[in-house]
Amino acid sequence: MTFEKKFIISKLNELEGYVKELDMLLERDDAVILKNVETLRAAEKDFQLAVDTMLDINQYFIKELGLPVSDDFQSTFYALGENAILSKEFAVKLAPIAGLRNRLVHRYEAVNNKQFLEDLRKNFSDFRNYEKVILNYAESKK
Repeated sequence: MTFEKKFIISKLNELEGYVKELDMLLERDDAVILKNVETLRAAEKDFQLAVDTMLDINQYFIKELGLPVSDDFQSTFYALGENAILSKEFAVKLAPIAGLRNRLVHRYEAVNNKQFLEDLRKNFSDFRNYEKVILNYAESKK
């Protein structure tokens, strides 16, 4: 194992930047965001980049800890849950964000923008909780 805590810290700092940007965007009312396509797209992009960064971290753990390779991005959260990096409950809660990220990026199907914002607000603390859990795990490694 060549676990590099510096890599994890760097990725967490990157994630925190996207989370801060999202937090600033979410200071606006949903009606204001929904009326301004640039603001809505900025929220979508920051969400995508935050999730991409989380997926990078997940995949790094899987590779460096020799965990079974995941079939898809969503499964990377399950892998961390199965191996006590994330709690199983938290992994199950987080995993669907990979699918939402894919729908936003690839436009597989229409995303209900109002529902996207409601869900983002409701689950926003999950980003910071993920950061804390990952940082605690990384700090526990020598």
